[in-house]
Amino acid sequence: MSKESLLSSLGLSRATISSKEKDATALSKGESERVRGVPALIGMVQTMVEQSGDPAGFNAARWVSEWLFKPLRALGGETPASYMDTFEGQKLVSELLSMSQSGAYA
Repeated sequence: MSKESLLSSLGLSRATISSKEKDATALSKGESERVRGVPALIGMVQTMVEQSGDPAGFNAARWVSEWLFKPLRALGGETPASYMDTFEGQKLVSELLSMSQSGAYA
């Protein structure tokens, strides 16, 4: 996933991130929570694959980066990425992944 796509889906601008990097300023609590949500999803998918199948050769980060930008019927045709800019949206995306593992949503 490109940095631009990631930042956009998290509701962050490149200018904001560049400014914070330049000034060595920390992200706000909300910004930090949104950024931490992506590695959490990747870890969740990796765990799901390890529990459900053969993880050899599986790249969870690549899978998540592709899946985030696919329109899903469960989201009314929206992409999971469009929900990643809030903590609540990330929770919804995480729950959708959990349901897909259990077979509650196909």
